[in-house]
Amino acid sequence: DRSLRPETLMMGYGYHPEWSEGALKSPIYQTSTFVFRSAAEGKRFFALANGLVDPEPGEQPGLIYSRLNNPDLEILEDRLTVWDDADAALVFSSGMAAIATTLLAHLRPGDVLLHSSPLYGGTDHVIRDILPEFGVTPVEFIASDPIADVEAALDAVGADLRMILIETPANPTNDLFDIEALARLAQRRAVGERRPLVAVDNTFLGPMWQHPLAHGADLVLYSATKYIGGHSDLIAGACVGTADAVAPVAAMRTYLGTMAAPLTGWLLMRSLETLHLRMERQSQNARRVADFLASHPKVKRVRYLGLLEPNDPDYEIYKRQCLGPGAMVSFNVDGGEDEAFRFLDALQHIKLAVSLGGTESLAEHPATMTHAGVCDAAKQRSGVTASLVRLSIGVEHPDDLIADLARALDAV
Repeated sequence: DRSLRPETLMMGYGYHPEWSEGALKSPIYQTSTFVFRSAAEGKRFFALANGLVDPEPGEQPGLIYSRLNNPDLEILEDRLTVWDDADAALVFSSGMAAIATTLLAHLRPGDVLLHSSPLYGGTDHVIRDILPEFGVTPVEFIASDPIADVEAALDAVGADLRMILIETPANPTNDLFDIEALARLAQRRAVGERRPLVAVDNTFLGPMWQHPLAHGADLVLYSATKYIGGHSDLIAGACVGTADAVAPVAAMRTYLGTMAAPLTGWLLMRSLETLHLRMERQSQNARRVADFLASHPKVKRVRYLGLLEPNDPDYEIYKRQCLGPGAMVSFNVDGGEDEAFRFLDALQHIKLAVSLGGTESLAEHPATMTHAGVCDAAKQRSGVTASLVRLSIGVEHPDDLIADLARALDAV
């Protein structure tokens, strides 16, 4: 007689023990293919999978081959829809597989892709260097650009806008982009009944601290390696959204073969059970770390959503769009690359490594690591400078993290 919360549903949603000899947890369905009970059943399954017939009311596609469907992935995808209140979800072999498959599913030669900056280095490379080879024109904007200037840039291109892709908060600067404003822009750029899709990379805040679909987005993308996986022991990606927007991505995934493996799906189901606990602790720790850094004389600027004040440009967006500040902290040391490197090399507990969202705390230098392939002009324009350091805060005791940061800052 009541709706269960997501953290409760993660314990068993989409699975029944009687399906698997009473096993409390879903087994790992480590199989490439599935046996049909009859030739007629196989024919029906393939007809549904290829869209040759419409399903009967309540009918679901049958299991055929793990490139098309697998019980671990299907149960996991059901659970991922819960957090974002989505119609459908897909799981991929990596975050980049999710992003690339989504772009290839929805973009065609002659289309325009409007994208935010900065973006994760891999995404930036696909958009700047690969999509133009397929006839797709990228148009970039940063958080401080007025919407009128963005629309003027689109007008100058002279082609139809097909998709808007944003990272918010941006990697690595924590810049916020207004999803509702961009959804309105998409509506204004509609051609007949064809409206540009709005896709949001929500990796930094994860499915707990931001729900882009509620603000007008059509698709939400994740590097599920990060908070959803959360233990730095798997690589995965996810795409969730409306049924119409997800369907072409599902078809493209089938033929590109970019889905996650059964073991990865099983590990992600394990991780979802503690997502709420981990992200709560990480956010609490990040606030302590951000407060310490903001008061340190060798730190010039701290970029953490929990420190936003009413006079900050992003404050209104944050209060309206985000449910919490997350656990990503970026800051500028007093100096440049040499000072940033001395800080990073002096860390003892916090590991010098890329990735984020794991139980352990990590530090990296975006300009020469995750964003090394981004052109210098784009890095400077979006604030990815030589003095910028990115921290992913884990679940350790915050006093130990602060002591490690204090020692490392002494070396700057």
